[in-house]
Amino acid sequence: IPCVPWQSQTSGQYQRRVHGDDLVLFNAIVKDLFPDAEIPDTDYGILKSTIEDVLQGNNFQLVDGIITKTIQLFDTFNVRFGVMTVGPTGGGKSTVFRTLAESMTTLRNAGEEDDRFQIVHLHVLNPKCITMGELYGEINMMTQEWTDGLASSIMRTAIKDESEEKHWVVFDGPVDALWIENMNTVLDDNMTLCLANGERIKLKPTLRMLFEVADLSVASPATVSRCGMVYVTPDDLGTLPYVKSFIAKLTWPDELKEHLLQHFEKNFAEVVKEQRKLCKEPVVTQDIALGTLAARLRLPRHTGDR
Repeated sequence: IPCVPWQSQTSGQYQRRVHGDDLVLFNAIVKDLFPDAEIPDTDYGILKSTIEDVLQGNNFQLVDGIITKTIQLFDTFNVRFGVMTVGPTGGGKSTVFRTLAESMTTLRNAGEEDDRFQIVHLHVLNPKCITMGELYGEINMMTQEWTDGLASSIMRTAIKDESEEKHWVVFDGPVDALWIENMNTVLDDNMTLCLANGERIKLKPTLRMLFEVADLSVASPATVSRCGMVYVTPDDLGTLPYVKSFIAKLTWPDELKEHLLQHFEKNFAEVVKEQRKLCKEPVVTQDIALGTLAARLRLPRHTGDR
């Protein structure tokens, strides 16, 4: 339990770090320790409503878990320079940060005066698909010329922006000691990228680092302690939201689409449960992946007969 006054903490700050069954246990322990304390709820008002509008505008379903995680990411970005969204594929990590970026941009363009809402520019890259030299830059040993890497080039571009617009550099890939250790000086209070040629790039507060990872099994404590954490698990999303969005796009009669949705709601969870129990998977899958495949099966074109 953090040794800070209870009144200074909100439930959302804890839920970013604790999830699933652990969250129920944690809340029970806190309730035993502070039986008379009431956790205040923060009213996000226009931000929450804009997030809902953005989700609907992108043909997504309104899922409370995803809306909550989007708000938690917003809170974490306000206090941390580096943030990690942690969770397996299909949990909605990309949807969360893209929805937040679009919501903040929409609010700024609408004339919202809150300084926390600014136009957001996204720079997404996969750090594991290129070499260290291509990521941070390297010296040509034959000519002794310096060539900037992808990450360093993006950061140079971002710090040249003199406006209050925000730049988020998104590292969409596994975190390991081969490349993340070079980010330690970026993530701490120095906010400085140190390159192999001795150059130091001082970053601006309008810049943010976002790491989209499946787990932290090989991340060092030095890196993890420098970042804010937002856990985005498949339980927050589930399978039905995707199925509903898919069925809504079909050109079938409403009655037939409702019939198909009822079959998914009634049978899909039980089928997956039996599949997990009786079958062995050469490659581990998530429920959302199975739901996606089931929904995308080539169904016969409706011809009027059932």
